[in-house]
This record gives sequence, structure tokens and C-alpha cells, in this order.
Amino acid sequence: MKKINLFITGLGNVGSELLSLIHNNDHDKKTNIKVLGISNSKNMCFDPNGIDLSNWKNLLICGKKNNREEFFKKIINYKIKNCVFVDNTASETISNEYINYLNKGVSVVTCNKIASSSILENYNKLKNISKINNVSFLYETNVGSSLPVIETLNNLILSGDKVISIKAILSGSLNYIFNNFKNENTFHNVIDKAKKLGLTEPNPKTDLSGIDVARKLLIISRESGFQSEINAIKIKSFLPQNKYLDTNSYNNFYNYIKENNNHFNKKLLSARRNNTRLKHIAELFSNGKGLISLKEVEKSDEFYNVNDEDNIILIYTKNNKSPILIKGPGAGGKVTAKGVLNDIIKV
Repeated sequence: MKKINLFITGLGNVGSELLSLIHNNDHDKKTNIKVLGISNSKNMCFDPNGIDLSNWKNLLICGKKNNREEFFKKIINYKIKNCVFVDNTASETISNEYINYLNKGVSVVTCNKIASSSILENYNKLKNISKINNVSFLYETNVGSSLPVIETLNNLILSGDKVISIKAILSGSLNYIFNNFKNENTFHNVIDKAKKLGLTEPNPKTDLSGIDVARKLLIISRESGFQSEINAIKIKSFLPQNKYLDTNSYNNFYNYIKENNNHFNKKLLSARRNNTRLKHIAELFSNGKGLISLKEVEKSDEFYNVNDEDNIILIYTKNNKSPILIKGPGAGGKVTAKGVLNDIIKV
């Protein structure tokens, strides 16, 4: 039996679902997974024999105050094999810790997109350090949740194929929002529902601004063999540009959307008039540059019938006449948690 020792940071939507999957033994039965340490933004707790996952919430409440340096040192001082640090946050601070773990022979699994979409130098450094220290740096869930997008791209490159272009719907949350935006003056309500369902980032502004999709497309570009920076990805925003867009408060952003209902109503009415559907599409071109935009797609388009929180990725390559199609759920805590667990099993 293979043994994996986990240290998990981030116990919100994805993190709590991940612990539930591990507790219910919802994985390869040839793998013995032990969670030795957990932490959220406030507290942390450890148990060298494995944390009781039926009672982790109470154990965490009674644990020590979270200290990132102490959390790291605790893992290193255990001096055990097959250690994996799992990051379920969207924190830049936590993503900056990866290099420390990889340098100490601890694998990193993350759904946090910040490290892989940071400056190219940092991205390459993390990849190289993981190779040098013979540990894993896995982030399949950065794109498409549990869909094998990055794995497919890696296999294509390894086989000697070349990615020519990619066309995709990379935001399950935005696809859900536009699929359910069917009546005038309801755009803000649909966004709020998507947030409550756990389909969006903590502040949906990250989704609607296009930043989240831009990060995903940049990662796809890099995994396709392009040495790209974020400025290679152009975002054609569908949001009205005014001073209220700069807010970081969800309540303020919700009010901003509500106050601009007419702007979104026009897009809905145009699609209805043209018998099309609104789809948020990401495109990668042969030069490694990308474009993200809201488009009206016709019934004949392959993206027309993509359901709610699904993603779809069409990969056009040199050696394949038809595009490689990957399609399935691309948003939600449970779906992402399953993707994180798959990466843990890969380690």
C-alpha cells in the first residue's frame, strides 16, 4: 500500500470537500492517505498519527493560531517520506511558499492559479526545482477543475505534436451566469445565485473581469510550449468601465452590476433578436497570444449547447486533422476537490 502524508492549507469550499472525499475513502484503495496537518486563515492543527477527519472542524477551532513559518517548519521536522503540501486557497502569500516546500523535497498540489500564472521566471523556476528535487508540482485543477486539460497538453508535447491554436469556454461560473441570464434586470440576481452555489471566486468580480480566465489561458499557453507572460492575453471586457468597477467589496460590486442593468439588458436583447447565445470565449493563437471576449454564438457553433457550469476546450494540433475535444464540469467545490485528489494520487 502506497502511503501519502498530507498537509492542507485552505479549508473553505474546496478544502472541506477534499477532506470529505478522503474521509469517505473516495480514492484509489491501494493508496493510504493520511492528513497530518491542516490550517485555515486563523488556526492550524497537527497529529502525527493522522487527524480525525470526522471531527476536523472542532480540532481546528481548538488548535493553535495559524503561523505560516511554524506550519512549514512542522512539516519539515516530521522528516517523513511522501509528504504533499496542498493549497486550496486563492492566496498569493501561500503560493509564494511553494518554492520552500519543493526545495525541501515536499511535493505541492494546488488549485491556486497564482503561481502558475505569475511571471514566467517564477513559473519556470518552480518547474525546474521540482525536477531537480524529484518531487511533484501539480496544478491540473488550475484549468477545467477535474478535466484532464493540462495532462492532455503535456502528453501532446511529449509525443512531439505541436499545438496550433485553442478555443475554449474556461469559466464554468460565467457559462452558468450567461446560460441563466434569460430575463431583463436579473443579471445581478444570477451572479448572486452563482456565488451562493460556490461556482464563482469569493468575489465574482474576479470571474466577470476576465482575470480568472486570463490566468487559465496563460497557463494553457505555457503548457502548450509558449513562453508567455500575462500581457500576451488580451481581455476584451464586457463590463461597463467606470470608477465603481475598482471596488474589492462584493456588496459594492453587486450594486455596481445592479446599477448597470441596462448595459447587460442590451446584450441579452441583442442575442435574443439574433437567435444566438452569449458565451464567454478564450482563444489561443499560433503565436502564443490570446484573446478573451464575450461573443454571440449561433446554433451551428459547437459552444452553443454547452450546459451551465461546463467547460469545453478544442485543441487544434499539427498532427490531428480534427480538434481534440475536452468537455465536462468546470466549476464547483466538489468537482475541483476531486481534481485535487486526482493530483494527490498522481504524486
